[in-house]
Amino acid sequence: MTQSTVNAKPVLGMAEFVMLMAFMTSLVALSIDAMLPALDVIGHHLGAKDIHESHLIVSLFFGGMAFGQLFFGPYCDARGRREAIMLGLGIFVMGTLVCMIADDMTTMLIGRLIQAFGVSGPRIASMAVIRDQFAGEAMARVMSFIMMVFILVPMIAPMVGQWVISVASWTHIFTLFLVVSSGVGLWYFIRQPETLPVEDRVPFSWAQFFRSSKFILTHRDVIGPTVAMGCVFGAFLSYISASQTIFVGFYDVGDMFAYVFAFLAFSIGLASYMNSRIVMRWGMKKVTSMALYGVLVFSAVLVVEMVIFSGLPPLPLALITLFIGFFFVGLLFGNLNAIAMQPLGKLAGIGAAIIGSLSSIISVPVAMGIDAFLTDNLYPIAIGFLIFFSLAKLVITPTLKAEPEPTES
Repeated sequence: MTQSTVNAKPVLGMAEFVMLMAFMTSLVALSIDAMLPALDVIGHHLGAKDIHESHLIVSLFFGGMAFGQLFFGPYCDARGRREAIMLGLGIFVMGTLVCMIADDMTTMLIGRLIQAFGVSGPRIASMAVIRDQFAGEAMARVMSFIMMVFILVPMIAPMVGQWVISVASWTHIFTLFLVVSSGVGLWYFIRQPETLPVEDRVPFSWAQFFRSSKFILTHRDVIGPTVAMGCVFGAFLSYISASQTIFVGFYDVGDMFAYVFAFLAFSIGLASYMNSRIVMRWGMKKVTSMALYGVLVFSAVLVVEMVIFSGLPPLPLALITLFIGFFFVGLLFGNLNAIAMQPLGKLAGIGAAIIGSLSSIISVPVAMGIDAFLTDNLYPIAIGFLIFFSLAKLVITPTLKAEPEPTES
């Protein structure tokens, strides 16, 4: 298969396809962002030792996804996209039920790991569905449309989570997860046909797994953007995990937390919209290069602000700086993933799995490492941004400058 060909022509209209894929992939964001306003409440109820243990409810979720993606990647290449999605949603529901009955932090974290393992099914298979039908700049454009819808979840989910804990128990946040996952699964099952023909399926074998893994992990145009994605998302995840601590604990915004979080999430949504307009004209590599310079300037400015204001700039200044910086982060998300997926052809399933797993394996310890230094100021966040955005630019620069390597046919 060449870079420009795809396995199947789209069956759904673009609007419905984008909405369905956005809701499918947004289960990850919903499972994280709706929890944010409740982290302190859950930590107190389950006997968390400190704020860093409560942060694990978010950061360990991505650790569970790292293993889930490695399972569901080969599975959806061997058994098809639909079966992987339905199995993953079933496991997600099981994990959600464990979280609902948790009476200690250990049980809660086990439930979150099961949830994360399960949600990897729809996460990986939906990426493969998109790659089955689109390639290159067209895929980056579709991913940007999906991100535009997807970003509404981080904007709305904390408000919903805050409303739930204000009128009912935090356990009903998990009731919300059950309702949404069931609805999305039914929608997909009824409306979206299988996109991987039987003749193109790859029966699982360890020999094939290692051959495919070797191709993926030694392909410059896959491994560079994957490691870059892990660095970028790891730094960003440190902010997400600690966002309640930052805005409620450091800045004392109280019930305004959900609106502050939504304001900053809107920046990423705006970036995704802009990317959908410019990526077909400029190309994803040029946009990625520009965005990398943007995040480096942003993180350097943030460090300077930390020095001037002893680690805690005035809230309006911090919000303006973060809004501008997250715009460039938003440009990176869809494009880095599309660049990494571009050479994979029929290996889209296992490719999405390894890309997602490796980027999670990198991002989780990055986020936990940054958050471990968080005490009463934003120095760790600012310095972490500067270090890991710089590393991202370093590892992806050869891919951005070089001619494409051969793709897997």
